[in-house]
Amino acid sequence: MSLIGKEVLPFNASAYRNGNFVEVSEADFKGKWSVVCFYPADFTFVCPTELEDLQNQYETLKGLGVEVYSVSTDTHFTHKAWHDTSDTIGKITYTMIGDPSHIISRNFDVLGEATGLADRGTFVIDPDGVIQSVEVNAGGIGRDASVVVSKIKAAQYVRNHPGEVCPAKWQEGGTTLKPSLDLVGKI
Repeated sequence: MSLIGKEVLPFNASAYRNGNFVEVSEADFKGKWSVVCFYPADFTFVCPTELEDLQNQYETLKGLGVEVYSVSTDTHFTHKAWHDTSDTIGKITYTMIGDPSHIISRNFDVLGEATGLADRGTFVIDPDGVIQSVEVNAGGIGRDASVVVSKIKAAQYVRNHPGEVCPAKWQEGGTTLKPSLDLVGKI
């Protein structure tokens, strides 16, 4: 069942951010764009490369009005320990949500029930708290955060320009399409 166009389901969770424990809920996703990045576990192999790449794009995303959240089924305590002991993870300034209850991972349909770990899922959420983009990768396939930036720009453009859509490989400032009867069979 697709989550596209669905509002984020309710949850409450503890998280680690910039030396502090904070509480996060679905309400935090409203009023701004959000990227929620699920990953299997702290202290692993591919995960830190992805989270560092996301941190490298964080200023760009914030400049687009986007807040970033990472989520694993570890606790917020584990996130702090990882942050304190890894040079790579120590760079992270966005919110790292703990989901030991698996509620958030189930809500986003990325929980591997047999393992108790989240799949590599990336979700773009609009200011209304509605999911606009979903990408889920197998455990061994890392993600590229620059792709998330491109998806955000396209999603924001479409939201701000009703009646227009972004074609494949669209880049900011590029040509868009206006779906109409005249375009049918002409592309």
